[in-house]
Amino acid sequence: MEKFACGLAIGCVVGALVTANNYKMRTLVRKTQEEMKAKFDKMMDEKIQAAEELTEEIKDSAEDAVKSAVAKGEETLSKMKKAAKKATKKAE
Repeated sequence: MEKFACGLAIGCVVGALVTANNYKMRTLVRKTQEEMKAKFDKMMDEKIQAAEELTEEIKDSAEDAVKSAVAKGEETLSKMKKAAKKATKKAE
């Protein structure tokens, strides 16, 4: 009976230690996962922000290019109309 009681007591102590260590380990793993997730989210937010800024820059430069192309086209059209008027006057 004494051996059984000693075994039971030792088993309880070892079981309590294993359970406590598992709880600590689970808590540590959970905490580490949350920290890693927070870092990953922050990193992704920074990359998304950088991509959005780059997209805005590209959009602005494309709009500027279109505006300058339209202005050149209108200028060329104006010159062509003037040249056509001169040519029709000379032909008359």
